[in-house]
Amino acid sequence: MKSPFPGMDPYLEARWPEVHASLIVYARNRINAQLPDDLQANIEENLRVLSDENPGNVRPDINVREDEFVSDAVRPVSTATIAEPLILRRPPIPGRHIEITSRDGRVITAIEILSPWNKIGNRAQAIYLHKQIDFLAADINLVEIDLVRQGDPVVNAPLNDLPDDVLTPYMICVTRNTMPNDVELYRAPINRPLPNIPVPLRPGEADVVLELQPMLDDCYRDGRYHRISYQQDPPVSFSEKDAAWIDQRLRETGRRV
Repeated sequence: MKSPFPGMDPYLEARWPEVHASLIVYARNRINAQLPDDLQANIEENLRVLSDENPGNVRPDINVREDEFVSDAVRPVSTATIAEPLILRRPPIPGRHIEITSRDGRVITAIEILSPWNKIGNRAQAIYLHKQIDFLAADINLVEIDLVRQGDPVVNAPLNDLPDDVLTPYMICVTRNTMPNDVELYRAPINRPLPNIPVPLRPGEADVVLELQPMLDDCYRDGRYHRISYQQDPPVSFSEKDAAWIDQRLRETGRRV
């Protein structure tokens, strides 16, 4: 059974960690099926380190380990004996994206499927924007797919300069290393299928085409998300116009009474 929505299903945002993981795999597979033999799309994992002083990312293959009982705190001087605590350190937050690389390991293109943890809170946004800057500074093509409503926009596009009637609930942003000052913005209204988007490669090479809607349809089917209850409002907010369309759509498709 397919989703009652022609494009993005906003109810999937409540299950985003699982949906995100599936979309990453499906996108990697579809991209690899179109790449030249000397390029490879890989799923890469960064570990987000939440630090007010130095937010950033570390690669998991660079000797990352979890310390179970570590304390850097300065103990107060006292004549009383205090109990010895267990200092528990939260593990870093994993963040996965796709990188297209050449045989010599050079990164050609990065594809980010954004999540609420990229967009909610100053520290999380700072971490993502730092990562974004690193990609662009290294002359790497960047594709940002934002299918979540939670949080503030972080894609590499001047959205504040656009009128409200141009913006849509979901956005895809493509920045090419050959035109770093230009941004391609692909809009995705709630009432239309998700667009097919280009994934740029090296100069002179044809773009890979990533069909977002079939990828999301596969995710909905494989995750058995037809079991979702659509009787309540979606877990994220929409404009009054879009909210009215969502209600009408669910009633027309028999998913809400």
